[in-house]
Amino acid sequence: MKYLKGAKDKKIAVTVKGCDVMGLYELAKRNEINLDNLLLIGVNCGGTVSPVKARKMIKEAFKVDPDTVHMEEIDKGQFIIEYEGGHKGISIDELEDEGFGRRSNCRRCLYKVPRQADIACGNWGVIGEKAGKATFVEVCSDKGADLISKALKDGAIATSPAEPKGIDIRGKVEGAMLKLGQKWRKKDFTNLKDNLWNSIGEETSRCIKCYSCIENCPVCTTKDIIGNGNKSLMVDDGAIPPNPMFHMRRFAHISDSCINCGQCEELSAMDIPLALFSHAIRAESDLVFAPKLGESYYKN
Repeated sequence: MKYLKGAKDKKIAVTVKGCDVMGLYELAKRNEINLDNLLLIGVNCGGTVSPVKARKMIKEAFKVDPDTVHMEEIDKGQFIIEYEGGHKGISIDELEDEGFGRRSNCRRCLYKVPRQADIACGNWGVIGEKAGKATFVEVCSDKGADLISKALKDGAIATSPAEPKGIDIRGKVEGAMLKLGQKWRKKDFTNLKDNLWNSIGEETSRCIKCYSCIENCPVCTTKDIIGNGNKSLMVDDGAIPPNPMFHMRRFAHISDSCINCGQCEELSAMDIPLALFSHAIRAESDLVFAPKLGESYYKN
């Protein structure tokens, strides 16, 4: 949108995680981008890690100099690093219970293979001698099929059928990641169950109205909130912290379109857990307000 005019007049290939795909679809609904001109190359995503927290985790939990690390990945329930002189893995559950590991929004994510993209790629399911040398590809659209066909014809790639065992392993890895996401949803949302609105009021009382949550949200733009330069009638100018309606309007505005990318929380100047609140309101309202945990949670 900012640099390539929303692909309105140019075809562009974009590498995307699950939340990226959802963001692009939301922007397309708002006529901000032209999906017809985008070729979406999806990549499996088990979650991302804040660079600052990653360095702290590697130094304190792994006892390794972060400057020597050249690769990180999540595999078979472990967070694994490769560094000068070796590699080391620690249980992702253990790390995250200690406050390390993935971003909090990534922990709750249930969209690990971005099948809304034109092709979904990754190493989940690549086994045997191909491990580390090939990519598992799911073709998810006509555009994706056309891309693969042309690449094959031009000799840019070579393909072979996925091995049944690899397909089974891919499913198990995805299932394990989804189970981990359900665990964190249950934990995070249960903690909010009886105190959501009080928690929102308490946490947002630190807000300095830096607008970072709006400016960095893929689906909530300053234009949407302010309109055509008109002053908001619900939020007073210059009030710090702002009236609670400042945040409630934003939560309402994205209640049906939040993609759980976590940028509002990641970039909050005051470390307000905005992604948690938004996600709880949008995706798990039945769990937050229900007197008991029920099957509806697992169907969400």
